[in-house]
Amino acid sequence: MSDEKQMIREEIWRLLESRGVARFPKPIYGRIPNFAGAERAAERILGLEEYRAASVVKVSPDSPQKHVRYRCLLDGKILVMPTPRLKEGFLILDPSRIPQEMLEQASTIRGALILGRRTHPRDLPRINFIVTGSVAATRDGLRLGKGGGYSELEYAILLEYGKIDRDIMIATNIHDLQLVNRLPRDPYDLTLDIIATPTKLIRVSTRKERPTGIIWELLNGRKINEISILKELATTSRNKSDNALNRRRRH
Repeated sequence: MSDEKQMIREEIWRLLESRGVARFPKPIYGRIPNFAGAERAAERILGLEEYRAASVVKVSPDSPQKHVRYRCLLDGKILVMPTPRLKEGFLILDPSRIPQEMLEQASTIRGALILGRRTHPRDLPRINFIVTGSVAATRDGLRLGKGGGYSELEYAILLEYGKIDRDIMIATNIHDLQLVNRLPRDPYDLTLDIIATPTKLIRVSTRKERPTGIIWELLNGRKINEISILKELATTSRNKSDNALNRRRRH
C-alpha cells in the first residue's frame, strides 16, 4: 500500500509542476505542495461558520496553510501549530501577546518558532478546529500526506491528551488538481470533513471512521525515539499495561 501511495504522491507533484501551478518552496517533491490559489482555497475555509465559532485552531506548519495561520492570528484566535516533524512538540501563538506588526511573521515557521511558546500537549487548550495540509484528497474525505505520518501522529497525540474529540472538524486546502477519485487507506489515516480548492468547497457527507488513538503496533521504535512526546506516551502505555497485568495475576 505504501508503494501505491507513493506513486500517487509522485503523480500529483509531477502534475502540479507540469501545469505550472506549483509555488515556492521548491522542489515540491517530498513536501505538502504549495500552489497558485492557496489563499483563495484558504478563504473558503475561513468563511465557514465552524471556523468563525472556533476560539482555538490547530493549523499545520506547511506553506499552503500560511494564510490560514495568519488569519487565525488576525481574527484573535489562539493558534496551535506543531513544529516540523514534532521535534519540538507544539507551539501556542496567542495574538494578544504578539505585536500586530509581527503577526504575519508569526504565521511563518521561522517566526512561529521565535514568537510562539513551546507547550507540552497536556498544557494545550482544547482545540475546536483543525486545518491540515495534503498532497491529495478524495471527495469522500480520504487524505494523503507527504508520507511521514505526522498529521496522523499529531491527531492521535492530541486525542490521547484529551485536547480534541474524534468528531472535531478537519479541513484541508488543496489545488483542484490534487482532488483524486480514490486513495488507499491505512488504519491510522486521518479523514477530512472539508476540502477547499480555489474553485470549490466540498463538505464530506459521510465521514470515514477515524483512529481512536495511537496504534502502537504500527509504530517503529525509531519513530518513537525521535519524538519525545511519543516516548513519554509509550512509557505511560507500557506502565498501564504492566499494572493491569499485575492486577489480573493477583486476582
